[in-house]
Amino acid sequence: MIYLLALIGLVAVIVLFWKAFGPSTRPAAPTRTVGPDDDPDFLWRMNREARRGGKDGTEAGTEPSE
Repeated sequence: MIYLLALIGLVAVIVLFWKAFGPSTRPAAPTRTVGPDDDPDFLWRMNREARRGGKDGTEAGTEPSE
């Protein structure tokens, strides 16, 4: 009988420790979706591309000559 009470006490202690220090069961906060016009990395890359020149090799702000 004493072993049964000890087992119940041990299980209760384990459950309490699990609740106190175990993994969190709260759902993670949803992340906010950032559009490309709000993304600082996207804007930085666009600025860098504009300064280097377009994809066709022309300078930014100039018309391609034929």
